[in-house]
Order: sequence, then C-alpha cells, then structure tokens
Amino acid sequence: MTSKKKPTVYITRKLPDIVETRMRELFDAELNIDDTPRSQPELVAAVKRADVLVPTVTDRIDAALIEQAGPQLKLIASFSNGVDNIDVDAAARKGITVTNTPNVLTEDTADMAMALILAVPRRLAEGAQILTDRKGEWAGWSPTWMLGRRIAGKRIGIVGMGRIGTAVARRAKAFGLSIHYHNRHRVKAETEEMLEATYWDSLDQMLARVDIVSVNCPSTPATYHLLSARRLALMRPDSYIVNTARGGIIDETALIKSLREGKIAGAGLDVFENEPAVNPKLIKLAGEGKVVLLPHMSSATLEGRIDMGEKVVINIRTFFDGHRPPDRVLPGRD
Repeated sequence: MTSKKKPTVYITRKLPDIVETRMRELFDAELNIDDTPRSQPELVAAVKRADVLVPTVTDRIDAALIEQAGPQLKLIASFSNGVDNIDVDAAARKGITVTNTPNVLTEDTADMAMALILAVPRRLAEGAQILTDRKGEWAGWSPTWMLGRRIAGKRIGIVGMGRIGTAVARRAKAFGLSIHYHNRHRVKAETEEMLEATYWDSLDQMLARVDIVSVNCPSTPATYHLLSARRLALMRPDSYIVNTARGGIIDETALIKSLREGKIAGAGLDVFENEPAVNPKLIKLAGEGKVVLLPHMSSATLEGRIDMGEKVVINIRTFFDGHRPPDRVLPGRD
C-alpha cells in the first residue's frame, strides 16, 4: 500500500521552532529560516508550485498574485487573525480556500492595549527615557515633576466590542474605568451588565464624552479612516487614543495634526498606516512625550504564536482530509 503524498506547504516567514518542526513532520514544508520577507516574484513562484501557501500579515496576497496561482494551489492558510492583506473574493473565484487563526490572540492584544492605556496618561515611556537616553537629568523626586493623569474614575470608549474589545473592557473595569462602547451591534445584555457598559449607537457622540479611546475594530473597507479628521476633532483636548488594531483605522495625518496642536492629549500606537514605515512626525512627537510608539507587538507572545501555528496545522490537515477547515474565511464577508 502506498503512502499518501504529503501536501507541499510554502511558509513565508520564520515561525516558532516547535511549529516548524510539526509542519515538517506532517507536510512537505518549505521554511523561511532567516525570516527574510518574501518578495512578490518569490510569492508568484511559490503559488505556481505549492499546494498550500502560509502567509502572514506582511504578505500582500492580492488578486494579481492569486490569478497567477497554479491549479494545485487549493489553500491559503494564513498565519494571522486578520485577512485584510488577502483578496478572499479573488481566491474564491479561483477555487482556493482561505483560513485564518482567530481567537488565539485576544488576551495578548488586550494586555498590550491596557499597557498603552496606562503608559500614555502616566508618561511611562518618558520616565524610562530620562534614566536611559537622557542620563543625569533626573535630580530626584519632586512633587510637581512628571505629572500624568489618573486612570481610575475615567471613561474609556471602546471602538469595536468584539472579543478583543470585550477583553480590554474587562481589564479597564478592573482598573476603575467606566466602560463605554460603540459597535455595529449591541452586545448581549449579560455582557453589558457584567461590564456595567454604556452603549452608543453614535460613534460621534461617544468620542466627545470619553477620556480614553481604545481602537479594537477589524480592518475593513468600512473602517478605513473611521477615526477621521472630523471625528478626531470631536475628542476633548485632555483625552487619549490607543490603537492596537490596524493603522488605517485612524487617519494618521489628522492624528499627528491633532497631537501637535494640543487638541488631543496623547496617543499610544502599536500599528501604523504604512507599516513597516513609521511617519517621522510621529517619531518626533514620541520624543516630545506626546505619543508612545510600539513596533506592532501587541500579539507577540510565544504562547500566542504557537497557538496560531497549531491552528494553521489543523486547518491544513482538516482540508486535506477532505473536510471543511474550522477557520475558513468566507468571501464577501465585508
């Protein structure tokens, strides 16, 4: 009896060793040991010969690339929660299934959102820089030096009350924040009751009334520049905004202008509009203590990456066993 041929799996980035080892055991897996981002020509060559493509959020899997895929490519098993970098509709037209890795990064991302919610008003990055980058400037404790703003008793407005937004709300409530949220649909009554949350069907009205805004909605065409110049202008001059979702949800140019003019007190950003490029004006604002910048690391825990890898493996195995993979992304969902 002949053994079943292992599917050829092309992995675009370096994954945790334990995940790569499992991939090699189960599949004919091509790894990216040095983690060099793949170019579009390399991706084109891959889709012409591989049975499965395992991209990440840094890979652009657009209609032009998908159109060049060979008939053997049947699955794009994305190592990511979001799939805004993949043209899911184009894949469906080509008969290619797309999967993602949902529900494993919720707690990690919420942790980082909460870290930024604390870091920005309490000026944590500024304080750390004084002891490292500006040695000798600290003359000792003073009652009026490096004053930030208290967290407890403030109102947080969560934009996008899905799994991550709800996890942020749980953390924020524990820190004494009053929970407000805007979502396409109102959450269950028991969730509202547990969080003592106030629902706003109008994002504009909520933005004008909260002290901290946490952006936690998915990136879709409908949420691109959802926090526009007009909406940012609704925020109070003593308010803060934190984004751990996707950079394009906030109009970055408008945000920079609001920060420079003092119309918003500060911002914490883990994502940017043109990643990996970061606007030099944001870097300048960070040096002035008006913004805390992180290099897209809100989901960066070893546990989270291993969990993602396990989901990718399960999706591939399920698909090639002739079943619908558990994390299939349906076309036209936006």
